[in-house]
Amino acid sequence: MDAMTRLKDAVIAGARGLYLAIVSLVGSIVLFVFSVVSIAFLLLGVGFLTTPVVLTGVRKYADAHRARAEEWSGVRIAVPYRPFPTGMRRGLTGQVERCSLMLKDPATWRDLQWLLVNMTAGFVVAILAPALLLYMLYGWVLALGVWEPIHNAGGGEWYAWIHVTSQSTANQAAALGVGFFVLGVLVNTSLVRSHFLLARAFLAPTAAMRERRLADRVDRLTETRHDAVDNSAAELRRIERDLHDGAQARLVAMGMDLGTVEALIETDPAKAKQLLAKARHDSGEALTELRDLVRGIHPPVLAERGLGDAVKALALRMPVSTEVDVELPGRVEAPVESAAYFAVSESLTNVIKHAGADRIWVDVHHADGMLRIAVTDNGKGGAVLGAGSGLSGIERRLGTFDGVLAVSSPAGGPTMVTMEIPCALS
Repeated sequence: MDAMTRLKDAVIAGARGLYLAIVSLVGSIVLFVFSVVSIAFLLLGVGFLTTPVVLTGVRKYADAHRARAEEWSGVRIAVPYRPFPTGMRRGLTGQVERCSLMLKDPATWRDLQWLLVNMTAGFVVAILAPALLLYMLYGWVLALGVWEPIHNAGGGEWYAWIHVTSQSTANQAAALGVGFFVLGVLVNTSLVRSHFLLARAFLAPTAAMRERRLADRVDRLTETRHDAVDNSAAELRRIERDLHDGAQARLVAMGMDLGTVEALIETDPAKAKQLLAKARHDSGEALTELRDLVRGIHPPVLAERGLGDAVKALALRMPVSTEVDVELPGRVEAPVESAAYFAVSESLTNVIKHAGADRIWVDVHHADGMLRIAVTDNGKGGAVLGAGSGLSGIERRLGTFDGVLAVSSPAGGPTMVTMEIPCALS
């Protein structure tokens, strides 16, 4: 690394250190005080309303610090928070439940510990980066003659450990300032990284928290595996029923008609001709039902052209205006592609049945190893996750692939259903 690049990096690190010092001091003090006061107000009942809001602010503040740590110093800090259960109630009861869950999460208390450390040790480490560069200026100011009126007015000035009482000591201060500057050029990036490493000691999940998360993940995968088995069995029963009641019945009837035709073709040609026409019609109906059945198992457009075009084909069949925005630079693996397609299909069906919307927007894109799909409508809102709802079926379908479903649907709308599935593109 050449000298100019090192100097540039040191100056950037100094600016970042100054920003971190200000944010660490002000933000941490304010949020820590608000958190303590809000938790204390739990005894009065008011805290159940304020604490979730304040702790959510703390988490957003910590998440922003995690993002800066990775962006500025390559320090990755995992998010340790326990996910909230789906289908949480709204209103006062839901707020109390949310407050209880946040206070029971060990990550909440580690966040509060980090606020204390961040406003003290974190501030000191961060402020060193700009101080090492800027302190040189004061040494040179003293050496340029400012030391003399200061000395005459009050007995001299201390520059670090040098008592500046003469031009000689002022020159020493200027030389020491140059030394501080050189030291800053050498260590500033390390100081900023050290600030984030200190934060990681409190913001990253502990071994016990990782074990708990792993256990929760195993439980979730076990549950979704059972759901997948049950769904597969139900799907097989549906296919068997559709074949038995639909195409199979038509083919049997067509076979009987052809047997009758064989018997009547010489004695009653007109009747045989009518039965042949009916058999031809039944064969067409049977073929249509078989195509629909195959399309329900795995749509040809999905296999041939991928998820993006399959979703666009779904939108064309919608009775309301549906806009689709797709950004997929590659193909998703077939099982995930199929799950995502049917999840979108069911979401659109729910909109048509329940939302009363006249416009739908579908956004499909892939970023950071995650397939993200959002289905938004301008309907009446009020959609909730819960037992018996169509959204629960979508959630179970996505859970098989470790995917998640989020619903935002205030009364009066709009409704946004967001799906995320971890996957890679080919």
